[in-house]
Amino acid sequence: MPRRFYLFTRDLHLYAGLFISPFVLLFAFSVFVLVHPSNRGPSPGAAGTASVKNLSVPPNLETLSGRARVDAVRTILDQAGVHGEIGFIRHFPLQHRLSIPVSVPGRETTLDLDIGARLATISRRETGISDALILLHKSPGPHLADIRMNWLPMRVWRWLADATVYLLLFITASGIYLWTVLRSERRTGVALLIAGALSFFGVVYALVA
Repeated sequence: MPRRFYLFTRDLHLYAGLFISPFVLLFAFSVFVLVHPSNRGPSPGAAGTASVKNLSVPPNLETLSGRARVDAVRTILDQAGVHGEIGFIRHFPLQHRLSIPVSVPGRETTLDLDIGARLATISRRETGISDALILLHKSPGPHLADIRMNWLPMRVWRWLADATVYLLLFITASGIYLWTVLRSERRTGVALLIAGALSFFGVVYALVA
């Protein structure tokens, strides 16, 4: 039984690591982009504009808030052919206008809605691969949690991000188990654990001291 459990854990450790390796690489590289931003990306600016008329606008759109407003705006985006994650909705009550930025990795679209005229002005700009990685790294996040994850692909990304975290925890625990079973590697493993712990606590002390 111990031998069978060891082999089963070893195989799960291997295959789980292979499965999440692309996600770990993406998170690692996006952290590098966050820490070392580059100015070589595409310059910001509108890549194209368009207008959509005679939209079907919910009559109570201006009185809604939070997720209810996001769901109502989603129907307008579908009519205008705009797809992506709604970051926030800016309301200009005196002008009866909404400004809605919508993001997909590598592209940002802003839909400016004139509610009275039922007219949407759409502007798009390419943000580049660096911003795409940063968007994926930050999403999901704690900001505007009541309206975030309002686009299906981004919800799928959240599930995959959660799965990556859980599998990393499993790989860590199973790796410690596999290491303890291999007696020849215990001394080296202890040395590396101590070195890692000292590095971690040293960085924490430097940050809080």
